[in-house]
Amino acid sequence: MKPVIYLDNNSTTPIAAEVIEVMTDCYQQGFVNPASQHRPGQIARARLEDDREKIAGYLGAVTQGMETDSLVFTSGGTESNNLAMRGLVAGFTNGKETPGTVVVSAIEHPSVLGTADYLKTLGFKVRTVPVTSDGVLNVTEFLRLIEEEGDIRLACLMLANNETGAVQPVNEFAGICRQHGIATHCDAVQGVGKINVDFRELGVDSISFTAHKFHGPRGIGGLLIRHGTIIDPILFGGFQQMAVRPGTEDVALVAGMAEALRLFKATSVESMNRIESLRNELQINIVDQIPDTVVNSGMAPRVPHTLNLSFPGIDRQAILLAADLAGLAVSTGSACASGSSEPSHVITAMTSDPAIIEGSIRISLGRQTTQQEIEESVSRIINICNSLGRQK
Repeated sequence: MKPVIYLDNNSTTPIAAEVIEVMTDCYQQGFVNPASQHRPGQIARARLEDDREKIAGYLGAVTQGMETDSLVFTSGGTESNNLAMRGLVAGFTNGKETPGTVVVSAIEHPSVLGTADYLKTLGFKVRTVPVTSDGVLNVTEFLRLIEEEGDIRLACLMLANNETGAVQPVNEFAGICRQHGIATHCDAVQGVGKINVDFRELGVDSISFTAHKFHGPRGIGGLLIRHGTIIDPILFGGFQQMAVRPGTEDVALVAGMAEALRLFKATSVESMNRIESLRNELQINIVDQIPDTVVNSGMAPRVPHTLNLSFPGIDRQAILLAADLAGLAVSTGSACASGSSEPSHVITAMTSDPAIIEGSIRISLGRQTTQQEIEESVSRIINICNSLGRQK
């Protein structure tokens, strides 16, 4: 049996050995509940807050002075997106004011789109901004929508798409929103730890991220909040984290996330260049052997680790099954929607061509991906497509 080649790093990444070491050390030190007032609790609190400041600093937040930004730890990207969206608009659901409009892009992660659907049940109107054929927010349509809607309370735009890797014009988007007094949230889950992210430079009110996307532990994420931005809680019953997200913080998980980000920052240029080179090699060789391959968002700026290909005339589920049998771990889209047989809403937002929609797969690399694995992956993918193509 062929060794498995893991190319589904947008779903989750293998935890780094250095992260395991840091977390193991935390467990061995026996850190207690950091909310406890006794000396052991104070020691745990000091470690937690030190790592909180490190993480915020790695992401370009203000960590000192009168304009300090806030970092709230969560269980991951899904919770962070829920907390940001529901927390930013919570003040408009108290019966004193009619809820306004929430705007999302057509290619957002299911956790953003699902939260938007929930906000509909509270009376909010939800509008969706289309994207171009390259999978990038259509800024002209966004401006037109703002003119149509007089009461937009929140607008959401991800940093990098989880299926195509297309980088979105977040800074431009945030600037437009500031001019119109619109709160902004950015799902940065596929950007943080993959490309250099500067929170203040993005200009949004909040960004979400999660450690397991950049070789950190699962079960820990963050919501970075601009100074002065009010986020109402969605959980209750505790005072931790300014009562915005109550519950006992896990010192080891936070330390693991801090170490994973430190590792990225220490090697970011080298790592990004190497992964992008491997991604481009994979893309070029597949397109060369299968000329009708469509590279989705191929003309857009992309994060270095993501490649989305469509093989017209070949069903994506058949490719996925054949790849699994061939020892190749890829996906047909977001892991949060992988249980669904529905076509990708991202690719559907980019094109109406059923052959492209039905034949798309996502390939995502990680820091552990090797040159030999890329060469072998090219061979396996070409064999799979040729085999399935003959069966059409």
